[in-house]
Amino acid sequence: MGYSIQEIAASLGATAVGDTAFKIDKLAEPAHAGPSDLALAMSPKYAGALGDGQAQAAMLWPDADWQALGLKAAILPNRPRYAMSGLTRMMDPGQGFGPGIHPSAIIDPTAVLGDDVSVGPLTIIAAGASIGAGSIIGPQCHIGQDARLGKNAYLRDHVSIGARVQIGDDFIAQPGARIGGDGFSFVTPEPSTVEQTRKTLGDRGDTKAQQWARIHSLGSVTIGNDVECGMNCTIDSGTIRNTVIGDGTKLDNQVHLGHNVVIGINCLICGQVGIAGSATIGNNVVLGGQCGVSDNIFVGDGVIAGGGTKIMSNAPAGRSLLGYPATEMSKQIDSYKALRRLPRLIRDFTLLKKELSPPASDD
Repeated sequence: MGYSIQEIAASLGATAVGDTAFKIDKLAEPAHAGPSDLALAMSPKYAGALGDGQAQAAMLWPDADWQALGLKAAILPNRPRYAMSGLTRMMDPGQGFGPGIHPSAIIDPTAVLGDDVSVGPLTIIAAGASIGAGSIIGPQCHIGQDARLGKNAYLRDHVSIGARVQIGDDFIAQPGARIGGDGFSFVTPEPSTVEQTRKTLGDRGDTKAQQWARIHSLGSVTIGNDVECGMNCTIDSGTIRNTVIGDGTKLDNQVHLGHNVVIGINCLICGQVGIAGSATIGNNVVLGGQCGVSDNIFVGDGVIAGGGTKIMSNAPAGRSLLGYPATEMSKQIDSYKALRRLPRLIRDFTLLKKELSPPASDD
């Protein structure tokens, strides 16, 4: 059906100019936009590609000269990238999950489903589970015994929620997310080579190899409101207490949280980050892709760690970190620059040494 420029701008709290009744069907990049698309040219560096497409309307930046760009209409938001959040939500066609309960779903009679809950094909909802109103549970999901999901949960296909997991409102889980598996926790009858090595930082002593005994996970997972888990996230249950994720935190694809991890509010945990057991992450922390956090340490509020950073000891609040082991970002960059100069310095030193060395004796 499409939306008019005016309708879109009003929903975003943005300014509409030109032919505001002009209807658009979908979004497109400037060079690939058709005549009924809304081109996303949200800064001058993207606007140059408008001439390569057929766009008659675009979302631009606040003071853009839309007429000079040859457009019929435009949307001028104050913060274009933030406006994309509302725009993409408005234009999202969804996954086509149907309303109601699919006949192939298996739902225990003691499970409680709120109003307008959708359950997809081959999904299993176990005894005592509770799902809040307006939730969408996609195909081939599993909701464990006594698990609780709040209102407006959205589970894509193949999501698994373990027994006794507690999740707040507006939760999103992308395909393959696994929440509430047992933690990776094992122990030996006597102190192991690992314990000795960790204690001495290298000396294994005369400790012997032993069989590992499993420590069961009696805790579960507690997740706040407005949390998202990316594809193939894995979140371990706590050993005794629960693993915890605070309100507004977002986990990217293939993130792993070990048992007893605590994450605060409004954190961004990017792809392939691994956080070892019993680590505590503060509020508003950003961990770039492939960061690693050692067990039993804390990362303070507002810490930002660049991609690939390995945090091996406590990180005070407000630090910007980079590298392995993690150091302050500016110092790590200086060290990297110095490392790149090292071959040249060694070459110069070798030449200088040769020049200053005394000539070989004739004796």
